[in-house]
Amino acid sequence: MPQETIQVLDVVLRESPSWNYVTVSRSFFSTTFGHRGDIGEGLECWRGYYQSLRPTQMGLSLNIDISATSFFKPVTVVQFVLEFLNLRDTSRPLTDRDRVKIKKALRGVRVETNHQEDQIRRYKITGITPVPMSQLIFPVDERGTRMSVVQYFMQRYKYNLQYTSWPCLQSGSDARPVYLPMEACKIVEGQRYSKKLNDKQVTNILRATCQRPQQREQSIREMVLHNKYAEDKFAQEFGINVCSDLVSVPARVLPPPMLRYHDSGKEKTCAPSVGQWNMINKKMINGGIIDNWACVSFSRMRPEEVHRFCCDLIQMCNMTGMSVNPRPLVDNRSASPNHIENALRDVYRRTTEMLGKQGHEKQLQLLIVILPEVSGSYGKIKKVCETDLGIVSQCCLPRHAARPNKQYLENVALKINVKVGGRNTVLERAFVRNGIPFVSEVPTIIFGADVTHPPPGEDSASSIAAVVASMDWPEITKYRGLVSAQPHRQEIIEDLFSVTKDPQRGNVNGGMIRELLIAFRRKTGQRPERILFYRDGVSEGQFSHVLLHEMDAIRKACASLEEGYMPPVTFVVVQKRHHTRLFPEVHGRRDMTDKSGNILPGTVVDLMICHPTEFDFYLCSHAGIQGTSRPTHYHVLYDENHFTADALQSLTNNLCYTYARCTRAVSVGEFPFSVFCLNSLQLSSVLFLSK
Repeated sequence: MPQETIQVLDVVLRESPSWNYVTVSRSFFSTTFGHRGDIGEGLECWRGYYQSLRPTQMGLSLNIDISATSFFKPVTVVQFVLEFLNLRDTSRPLTDRDRVKIKKALRGVRVETNHQEDQIRRYKITGITPVPMSQLIFPVDERGTRMSVVQYFMQRYKYNLQYTSWPCLQSGSDARPVYLPMEACKIVEGQRYSKKLNDKQVTNILRATCQRPQQREQSIREMVLHNKYAEDKFAQEFGINVCSDLVSVPARVLPPPMLRYHDSGKEKTCAPSVGQWNMINKKMINGGIIDNWACVSFSRMRPEEVHRFCCDLIQMCNMTGMSVNPRPLVDNRSASPNHIENALRDVYRRTTEMLGKQGHEKQLQLLIVILPEVSGSYGKIKKVCETDLGIVSQCCLPRHAARPNKQYLENVALKINVKVGGRNTVLERAFVRNGIPFVSEVPTIIFGADVTHPPPGEDSASSIAAVVASMDWPEITKYRGLVSAQPHRQEIIEDLFSVTKDPQRGNVNGGMIRELLIAFRRKTGQRPERILFYRDGVSEGQFSHVLLHEMDAIRKACASLEEGYMPPVTFVVVQKRHHTRLFPEVHGRRDMTDKSGNILPGTVVDLMICHPTEFDFYLCSHAGIQGTSRPTHYHVLYDENHFTADALQSLTNNLCYTYARCTRAVSVGEFPFSVFCLNSLQLSSVLFLSK
């Protein structure tokens, strides 16, 4: 069926709810759907549902899922400002910083006046006045008579304004502004808040909407009944009939791979159980060596608590296979969160001087950083350590550092080992000739790429493209990453391959793919003979555009290294932001679910709900922790390596067990690229703000 026809039918099914509910992209929201929770700072979350008509192997399928998003609370603007700024003293004037925050939050929001009971008018906010109401004077007639807003409201409406030290809302144009006192305005109900939520708001919205699989399935069924598709007059006119039952699809559970640890441990191999395992009786297969380390704390932890945490962490590092000097290079440093950069630079200076006195040319190998209790400093710390000073840092939350348990210390030790060049574990079959299908046969490089965009409201900040690639073969456990800034909200990665003109050398080839191919050859002594490219974050409407540009860049990068060099490429799009949910056929059965009630790790579906003609599948490689697990959708856009479905699914599932930061299978194969891209975005946010 042509895509245009599907789009028309999708519009038909969306017409009726578009009249009755608030539409946000492909989702519909209403207060009639139940829970309406306060998430803080003048916002609330509404529940709704996502709906999309999709072509599948069964024909046309309607994808429905529960959804939630943030809305402005329908309160007076004064009440919103009090909650948004967490103000208690309403008599004090708002600072310039307060005004900027309010202007950013309320720009474009519709309000209705409440100072006239018989006449309610609606306005769209365009800004906030630079001066308080008591000082805001404007012409009131053609003769040029001027009057303050406070006087005007008293004379015209007999309305005594109370918040005269606060600015006015501004509507209309700059040439003909309309001034609206905040206390005379109420926010119109049903307006979505599209800016970035803070950590507390995100936590609140997740807490309000988190549902176990059985609850979520029931909510979806109830939503389908509530929508009454059989009574939809638009659907009836087009002859569309929607079945009210969820479809039952066949699935397989892929076995987990065996993992290999160091021979010095009591357990040399490990078979993960339900997507997880532990480090008991195991040692890292390649433990890193740290001779020089230091610690700085920006928390309220006492010095003896910081010392005890460092001792416990170093002991755990050594127990799990690393070789770490038990004594720090300099004494632990405590500092105020207001002096982060100065404290980091001071520790770096002191350690550099100490190493110089000892006659070492080495620099500090690890800086343990205990974060402040208040969030928001992580990006700044990483920016100073990673980009300014060039030192490896490991950040720890004070609530965990103050009372560390064994599992937490193990996870931090795993992170540290990888950061200093070690390896935690490898796939057991990597040591067997042709043990890992596709990878072991010939030198193979596996890429992961993603573009992370700035949050809503950052209209000029750059998007960040990140590419990582495996640097060892056939183990595929070590990665190197590169990052590049590119135009705002651009999804296609610009710097995969580039040619620059040099006055002396002429055309100079470069780009992230070329650099990583060269690095792979230096590390392994062999050039890649196969390329597997996982690409995250691409929507279906961008498939052809991204494939055309980025495959061309990969080809050019290979050809620039050696004439005729064209290794076969498999290009796979990885999608997490979809609304397909998989539920066990029978809830509560131990052979069908994990502890959280979700489907078992390794569950793969490649029939019925997948594309009718293209190569795609859903894989849930991880065990659920809370809520309902979201399977990852893998869509193969180009395949010169002629993968079978079983081979690609098995390899992808195995890669989900090589994530270095914890002893759990993760939800996306080649996961390091997502972490690398996110960290790069956090660094770029700090750089953007500092500019």
